[in-house]
Amino acid sequence: MKSVQAMDNIWSSNTDIFFDVLSRFPTKCLLNLRCVCKGWYCLISDRLFIKFQSQQREPLFGFFFQQRYQWCLDDIRTINHIPVESEAGLQQSVFSFLPEEVVVLASCNGLVCLRSCYPFRDPFIYVCNPLNKEWIRLGLAKADKETTIALVFDPIREPIGQSANFKLVQVQQYEAGDEEFFFSFDIYSSDTGDWRKSKEICHCNDRLYKNKGTLIGGILHWLTDGDEILTFNVENELSWLISVPISAATLDSIPEACIGEYDGKLHYVMVSENGLHVWCLEDYFEFQWTLKHSKTLDELEEEHPEFFCNLRVRVGQRKFFESTPWMDPLAFKDGYLLMRVCSNIYLYHVDTNKMKEVCALNELGTYSTFNPIVLPYSLSLVPLNWASGKGRQQS
Repeated sequence: MKSVQAMDNIWSSNTDIFFDVLSRFPTKCLLNLRCVCKGWYCLISDRLFIKFQSQQREPLFGFFFQQRYQWCLDDIRTINHIPVESEAGLQQSVFSFLPEEVVVLASCNGLVCLRSCYPFRDPFIYVCNPLNKEWIRLGLAKADKETTIALVFDPIREPIGQSANFKLVQVQQYEAGDEEFFFSFDIYSSDTGDWRKSKEICHCNDRLYKNKGTLIGGILHWLTDGDEILTFNVENELSWLISVPISAATLDSIPEACIGEYDGKLHYVMVSENGLHVWCLEDYFEFQWTLKHSKTLDELEEEHPEFFCNLRVRVGQRKFFESTPWMDPLAFKDGYLLMRVCSNIYLYHVDTNKMKEVCALNELGTYSTFNPIVLPYSLSLVPLNWASGKGRQQS
């Protein structure tokens, strides 16, 4: 008790110093520091402190992983959280504070966007902060199980005030005629509480694929099942297509790929019979890609023989898109690659070459291998709504 009282006395006389020092810590450390004393708890919970602390980039905390059925209309309701550093293992109750079971759609700087599970009568969109369990519920205008919605929240570019200001961008593909297709964009703003349709469209015949809506520098990125990446600048509402660094047509077997953010830049990860390759986009307009990491599958197997066997042969055997890939990169963030190899999930850091087995596929809820939803997640203290408690509904 004496040590706690002494800490409170020190805090009372050095508030500015502690504010400056503690605001430099990542959120994961602050969660433990809140327990040091009452003064630190009050400081770390203060809205001004949260506003100041949120200006720094948070490290990757983990990945949300939710499987999907290929032919069944129902949603798989189990949402797994896979931590990148903690040995706590899978967590499956992160969103138990929401009023119904949900499907994750997007994650951005500590906030998560979700929708009601299918089958549904009155579907909703939820935006929440899993750390403080605050959430907002929005009506879903189009009750579509395949709705693609990206979340835009950047506390560095748009500092928080009384609450977090965010946007949602819904992407829909329409047929223009003669087998020509285009994407359109609907935007929701938490400032106005309304949806509106952007005038921008982007002609593209490919469909959206993994890691939908990666936000980098105010620009959203979606991987397609072709050789292009769809982008949308949220501020000026302009869209364009970026060519991937290598075309799938140049390879003997069918490759698998994903996109992600690292050091504030877009990265493209591909697995093929030629190996595991990671490119970084250096110039958006010249489509200039730099190869940052390259490793043959034989090298990967030699370095991690406890995990892999005949990797190159099995990856090279995939000749048709309809067949299930042996090795599938699922998500990439801050150098961490989450991937499925056969029936197991692995976490690999491309810089340190460290590999760990996360779990078997059947530990994630079911055994479905069809394009699971995999989203990177970082902790955040930012509030969604200061005034009205844990939950709020908007029309």
